[in-house]
Amino acid sequence: MILKAKPRGDGRQLGRYLLTMGENEHIEVHEVRGFISDDVAGALSEVDAIAKGTKCRQSMFSVSLNPPQNETVRIGAFEKAIEAIEEKNGLSGQPRVVVFHEKEGRRHCHAVWSRIDAETMTAKPLPFFKNKLQEVSKQLYLENGWQMPRGLIDKQNRDPRNFKLAEWQQAKRAGRHAGEVKGLIQEAWAISDTKQSFSHALEERGFYLARGDRRAYTAVTFEGEVIAIPRAIGKKTKDVRERLGKAEELRSIEETRQRIAEDILPRMKSHLDEARGKARLETGALNSRRSVMTEKHAEERAKLDAGQKQRFEEESRSRADRLRNGVLGLWDKLTGKRAKLEKQNEMEALWALQRDREQRHAVIASQMQERQNLQAEITATRSRHAQALLGLHSDTANYRLMKRGEAPKPKAKPSFERLEALREKTQQQRPQEVQKPEVRRKPVQTRKPQTPEERLKALREGRSLRIRDRGPELEP
Repeated sequence: MILKAKPRGDGRQLGRYLLTMGENEHIEVHEVRGFISDDVAGALSEVDAIAKGTKCRQSMFSVSLNPPQNETVRIGAFEKAIEAIEEKNGLSGQPRVVVFHEKEGRRHCHAVWSRIDAETMTAKPLPFFKNKLQEVSKQLYLENGWQMPRGLIDKQNRDPRNFKLAEWQQAKRAGRHAGEVKGLIQEAWAISDTKQSFSHALEERGFYLARGDRRAYTAVTFEGEVIAIPRAIGKKTKDVRERLGKAEELRSIEETRQRIAEDILPRMKSHLDEARGKARLETGALNSRRSVMTEKHAEERAKLDAGQKQRFEEESRSRADRLRNGVLGLWDKLTGKRAKLEKQNEMEALWALQRDREQRHAVIASQMQERQNLQAEITATRSRHAQALLGLHSDTANYRLMKRGEAPKPKAKPSFERLEALREKTQQQRPQEVQKPEVRRKPVQTRKPQTPEERLKALREGRSLRIRDRGPELEP
């Protein structure tokens, strides 16, 4: 599973986030350990209170655990992953909170540890925690037999459409998906070779090239959001400058927004209103089905929890009745019968816990499958409406070309598969394109030992390990 983490403070805000439904359809508090309070908000407020006695501003370590999309992961797998994270980062025994979230047919987990050691009143250090989490993530993929993402195997193969939280929030404000936004900009970059072609390719996809205030090259969405082009395409600013020229020649963000409002919006407004009206009707019906399904699933889980609680109480009383009191109880204790009964009760309680977990997992897995089927319809509807809006932007861009007396360009449908193929082809051709002459160094009197044995021998003989090199020289 993919693990994302960061040290942070403000326990009250984090507690509100973990318990707020928002886009989450189900929230389950799985564990609150090591706190006086038995609820999430109170526990994280305790961390803030204890941290005031130290100089630590990031008193918590927050980790999100995201399993593969099409895998049904048991609670035991999450617990094992949490224990591995805790051990790797030196947080064993620290107070922690574990909460499960479900949305769009996917189940993920949030684990939050207190970094403050109550005995020493110091914060637990977290050196290289990202590397450690990556090791745990790889191990989880191998142990569970999941298909490991290519980006986790090699950083160079990461999905170029991956996005951060700020990018997701920005795309959400524009009514788009962050991965789709980055994919469209990357595709426009891949099919263009000049500033003019790149600008037109952006406009066909609903973006407008502009000069940013803090970042030189930006793309302004039709809704007015500003996206940094180098970050979206994964290039350095100097690489973007080589193709687009000086940023001073571009319109500013305010001028671009004014151009959209005065020149582009009037032509597209009626068509956009019609497309968005159709989208609202279809998505409204799907959202109604989603709400009904969420309420139904919540009722089923509440009924299951109540039934399991009642059965647990009845079984607990039954096990307690086996232990006799008074003289008979003393006799059972002397003969060893009581110890056998206590062991039997302990095993039956463990089996009952495992049975209830399996029963709850089966119900949740069935509900998630039903929710995923509905999510497939929602995703297909969103994609269809996105294609319709893309067609409007493409028609508008070609209309402006014809108005200037230029021939319109054929419509380019977005294809993330084609973008991926272009990226792989570029990587395959890169070693052939760059052919550097072989450089051989002349031997020098003192060289750096290459193996640990040579290093140890050099140190024992008192020789220096510094490299005296005058630079590369080509042999004739």
